[in-house]
Amino acid sequence: MATIDELIASHEVELEAAQKRRDKTTIEIKAILALAGQEGRSAVTADEDWRVTELFGIRDKAKVDIKGIQQKLETAQRVKSEETEAADAAKEVVKTPAANRKPAYDQVARIGAEERTYHPGVDRKGATFLRDVARQFLYNDVMASERLSRHMAEERVERAGKYMERAAGDSLTSNWTGLVVPQYITEMKAPAIAALRPFANICNKHDLPADGMSVNISRVTTASSVALQATELAAVSATSLDDTLLTENVQTAAGQQTLSRQAIDRGTGIEETVMDDLYRRYATTLDSTLLNQATTGLSAVATATAFTTATPAFMSATAADSLYGKIIGATAGVEAALLAYGFPTHAVMNSRRWHWINSKLSALWPGVSQPGITVEGTGGLNVGAGYNEGSRGILPNGLQVIVDNSVATNFGTATSEDEIYVVPASECHLWEDPNAPVFIRAEQPAAATLGVLLVLYGYFAYSFRRYANGMGKVGGTGLATPAF
Repeated sequence: MATIDELIASHEVELEAAQKRRDKTTIEIKAILALAGQEGRSAVTADEDWRVTELFGIRDKAKVDIKGIQQKLETAQRVKSEETEAADAAKEVVKTPAANRKPAYDQVARIGAEERTYHPGVDRKGATFLRDVARQFLYNDVMASERLSRHMAEERVERAGKYMERAAGDSLTSNWTGLVVPQYITEMKAPAIAALRPFANICNKHDLPADGMSVNISRVTTASSVALQATELAAVSATSLDDTLLTENVQTAAGQQTLSRQAIDRGTGIEETVMDDLYRRYATTLDSTLLNQATTGLSAVATATAFTTATPAFMSATAADSLYGKIIGATAGVEAALLAYGFPTHAVMNSRRWHWINSKLSALWPGVSQPGITVEGTGGLNVGAGYNEGSRGILPNGLQVIVDNSVATNFGTATSEDEIYVVPASECHLWEDPNAPVFIRAEQPAAATLGVLLVLYGYFAYSFRRYANGMGKVGGTGLATPAF
């Protein structure tokens, strides 16, 4: 049975999910209405009307769910309050006459369902976990070692198999060198500045194979053939189908931090800060690798569409001046390359480019509709989402905008240009370790200086190369540092 803290955390997650469902339906309804306005239609289509009706139903159900979840959450919080009061009362020591004392045989421990060693209710940001890792190495702390041992036993029960065996037995230096980080910590969001992984989050996710340092994909490079038969009984077309092996390497992203003994002993929030920063740097490095790595990264494999006008505009009657026209050109190229095997879904760009697009005016109105404001004749929709929170807006052709500041801004001879990528999310493949993509390792090479070395690392592989020309990009001098 779950503890009251776990129930409260579960209800809070459930409430947040219901609120997001409600908000998402509102955003989509606005997008449908905005699209009808942009196209000058006096009414929505039958399909759009059906979708709007369905969205209203989803929104109404979400509202009912929210009300019910809030009631459950309030009840759970009352129960917790009562339990806290009872626990405080139980701690009060009252002398009892010997005649009224219960016999010794009734003074036994009774074990019920136990909560996890590390969970959000007691260790919301992972500080206790990291502190135990450090103390086990610094002092061979018996209690810290026992908690870590119990945590690993829990992980083996919940995530058994080769993956866990590899996680726990990665290093030969000493005990606890391959600790699995509690999973709830890997889902933590941190407010400090980091580019994080907006693009990686929209990729087509796969579990990384348990063994090997490469992912192999078969690509059919010579297709079979079908042709009209010249005459009856004439030989029919025959071409032997052939494939080529595409190999993508498994890569390791890693970072380290040395904690001083003084920081561990006397610091406040040190462990939380270290854990926080290492995770954000890991996410940022993975995402930047997907976008910028030589030869295999998105920028390297995408087919280029040049945008070189000296006076760039987002939308213009002159095709050479129109960034939107170039995005449409890249979209057309991707669709021609993939046909039924993928369709362009997203435009990935740096935040400076998205805000530049939003700054462009059509007459006296913004070229992109802003949150809560729908104007006929605008060229897109800004949904007002935050950074790393999914789609930021919709371009006139339906591409969802992903803002990612790992998109470089030093392209071109003047090293001042950025790029815009037009991608089908279904063909952006990312393999990561399942369940707990990152591990933490502690070693003691810095013992002589009273230090504990913490190393965070994870394995991943990716591919944007299943189909030639399956990714597009817009770049050139027209995308130099924007002027506002």
